[in-house]
Amino acid sequence: MRPRGLSPAAYGIVVLALAACGSPAAPATDTVTVLAAASLTEAFDQLSGDFTADHPGVTVELSYGSSATLVQQVDHGAPADVLALAGESAADPLDRSAVRSSTPFAGNVLEIAVPSTNPAHVTGIGDLGRAGLKVVLCAPAVPCGRAADATFAKAGIIPSAVSREVDVKATLSKVRLGEADAAVVYHSDVVAAGVAVTGVPIPEAVNTRLRYPIITLTGDPSAQAFVDYVVGERGQHTLRSFGFTSP
Repeated sequence: MRPRGLSPAAYGIVVLALAACGSPAAPATDTVTVLAAASLTEAFDQLSGDFTADHPGVTVELSYGSSATLVQQVDHGAPADVLALAGESAADPLDRSAVRSSTPFAGNVLEIAVPSTNPAHVTGIGDLGRAGLKVVLCAPAVPCGRAADATFAKAGIIPSAVSREVDVKATLSKVRLGEADAAVVYHSDVVAAGVAVTGVPIPEAVNTRLRYPIITLTGDPSAQAFVDYVVGERGQHTLRSFGFTSP
């Protein structure tokens, strides 16, 4: 990968100069571009900070969004070294020729988020079919929306959804802003929100569990080092602190 701050022409001169001296082309700085599911925002912010503290000269550039959108971006040529998705099925549309490796690194389940004082008195998933309750869900095309639809189907409930948002953070924000009585998000989002929301668990019998894959798209050594960090002991400890489970 080209070091930060160097134009392609300047980088070529550096490589030629190093080759002439018989030295390996080891950059003093390197940038790893990571596209990650919105539900990973807080955890990956922490992971990238810890990783770069241990790897001077390496910068991690993070971009978050719905997994469906991120896969589309990669398929259309967006530059990225690492792709982390919410659920393995989210990778199904990904151009397989772009994939160097794929490793499951985290798990997650759905949870109901309500305002901290829970003014609508939501106590379980059965309440989300109550007439007049303002429920917000993720869009059907994104993993958190598909997972919510699967859970409602298993529970035999038709939710009183007033809107469906582009990703899980946009969905949660409706509750945080007081614009909804409840939202179905991931457990990790409730943990990351802290006292801003209250979580209402969804029974395991009807819940939907997702296994997150982390995918390397280039052969950059720094990118592989970041992936190794995420799947390693320290990375897993950080992920668990944000509410994720083992894969």
